[in-house]
Amino acid sequence: MTPHTADHTDVRATNLAAVLGFLRANAPCSRAAIASGTGLNKATVTSIVADLINQRLARETEQTQNHVGRPATLLVLDGSAYAAIGMEISARGLTAIAYDSAGTQLLRWHRAGPGTDATAGKTIAALAALARRAISAVHSSGRDVLGLTVGVPGLVDRDGTVVLAAGLGWRDVPLRADLVAALGRPAFPVIVDNDANLGALAEHRYGPFAGTADLIQLSGDTGVGAGVICDGRPLRGQHGFVGEIGHLRIQPDGPLCGCGRRGCLEAVAGMPAILARLEPADAPETDPQLRTDQLVRRAEDGDTATLKALAEVGSLLGRGISVLVDLLDPELVVLSGSYAALGRWLVPAIEQELADGALVTVNGRCQVVVSTFGHDATSIGAVARSLDRLDAGRLPVTSP
Repeated sequence: MTPHTADHTDVRATNLAAVLGFLRANAPCSRAAIASGTGLNKATVTSIVADLINQRLARETEQTQNHVGRPATLLVLDGSAYAAIGMEISARGLTAIAYDSAGTQLLRWHRAGPGTDATAGKTIAALAALARRAISAVHSSGRDVLGLTVGVPGLVDRDGTVVLAAGLGWRDVPLRADLVAALGRPAFPVIVDNDANLGALAEHRYGPFAGTADLIQLSGDTGVGAGVICDGRPLRGQHGFVGEIGHLRIQPDGPLCGCGRRGCLEAVAGMPAILARLEPADAPETDPQLRTDQLVRRAEDGDTATLKALAEVGSLLGRGISVLVDLLDPELVVLSGSYAALGRWLVPAIEQELADGALVTVNGRCQVVVSTFGHDATSIGAVARSLDRLDAGRLPVTSP
């Protein structure tokens, strides 16, 4: 293989990414501070900042005098020109979030349904309708859409086809292709990714432990999936199927899983399984969020059966997590979505299982924490994925 030599475009993109990254972390700041913080020379910074200002990705603020000498003109990110849209499909329904390129939230919508018993076609039609509303709202604000990313609980290949989403009853659903067609083949990129992958990206970029080089994010609202950040980068594998912890066989003689096998972690410790276990067989089918809230209240009230069941679920989750801990040696495991709401009862049992069963704990245990994003981790990660190209220093192509 011939070694790749970086050309001027590559170098320029790398430098743009460095300047944008410094601005995201340190704005307001001066050109001199950017040069010092990134190691770039002042002429390069001046040229890059001019490009960013020209494309309304950065702007100058009022001068300030905080030191002896001439006042410095400070720079901040400018979100007036572009926005990214992140969406999620889950048992709870559909979610859409949009942030401008400076990181300000423009909208957050959630709609219940169509439900896990709906056909893929019906769900995609509802998703496209919500996406069109979000795109229209972004355009109405005077911004262009940088990209739209959708998170789904299942195996998603690199073409955006959902190979298997057992919790939704989907197999080989060309979600990206169908959504692109429904949206009239938009000029901006449309991406489909696994929900846990996106949740891990949200935690890595924006969470309380942002920057943690090795972390696992666990979600279980529909299926059970693990998003993995390894050495500061998302771990995806050859086909993009990394982290499908939900189909580890924890109890070989356990209940039937949607994938067709028995005793998968998803079938014994996913939120649908937890709710079904703790509710009467003839309980009416209601909104999963309402049912989770009721479960939390029973646990807070000290209901013995609920606390026992949650401890058992925590142990089952701990068994699955211990496999990932031994394989990947993470610094952090983050429980997301409904697992976060139940975290105070799940974490002790998970930690005990890790102490008893994970080899890594011989030399130190990874930390298990709950997400602060509620049910928005996947959508926030989807926004981040749609900002990836910009954050990598590839500026939008402007019309002549």
